[in-house]
Amino acid sequence: MSNAPSSGPVGQDARFNEYVVPELDVLYRVAYSITRNKSDAEDLVQDTLLRAYRAIERFDGRYPRAWLLTIMRNAQVNRVRRKRPELMHDPDETMARMADESAEAADAESQLLDKEFEAPIEAALASLPEKFRRVVQLVDLNELSYQEAADALGIPVGTVMSRLHRARRNIRQHLEASPLEET
Repeated sequence: MSNAPSSGPVGQDARFNEYVVPELDVLYRVAYSITRNKSDAEDLVQDTLLRAYRAIERFDGRYPRAWLLTIMRNAQVNRVRRKRPELMHDPDETMARMADESAEAADAESQLLDKEFEAPIEAALASLPEKFRRVVQLVDLNELSYQEAADALGIPVGTVMSRLHRARRNIRQHLEASPLEET
C-alpha cells in the first residue's frame, strides 16, 4: 500500500492508482467481451472508472478486481436500462440480447480483433448458447478466475463452473464432429 494519506484528493488519487489502474487491461477485455464493440467497451470502462473514483474512499482494499467488475456489471445494467427500460425484466437475457446487437454492429476493426481463433474453433465457440459462450470468454480468453467471472456476470461461482464444464464439452464435441483442416 502507498504511504499517501487515505482521505482527500491526494489520498483518493493514490488509492485509485494503487487499486484501479493495474486492472485497466482486464476491465477493457471484460467490457469488450460484454459489448462486442470497441467504442461501447471504452465507454463502459470509462463509466466504470468514474464510478470507482467516486467510491474509492469507501473501498476496503480487498479484491479490487472483483470490486471493479461488480461496478462494471452494474454500470452496464444501468446503461442498458436507460436505452431499453422495458427489457429489464430479465437482466441476463437483456445483457445477452444487447451483446448480440453490439456484435452485429461491430466495425471492421472489431471484427479483426475477433480473429483470435481459426475458423473451426470460432465456429465451435459461436455454436454455444450465449450464457455458455460468455463464461468461456471471461475465464478461458480473458483469464479471469471463477469468482471474478461470477462477479462480472452476477451469478454463483458454481454456476460459472458448471457452464464452463458444459461449454468445454460442447466445444470438444463440435471439434470432434468437424475435424480441423490443415492449411
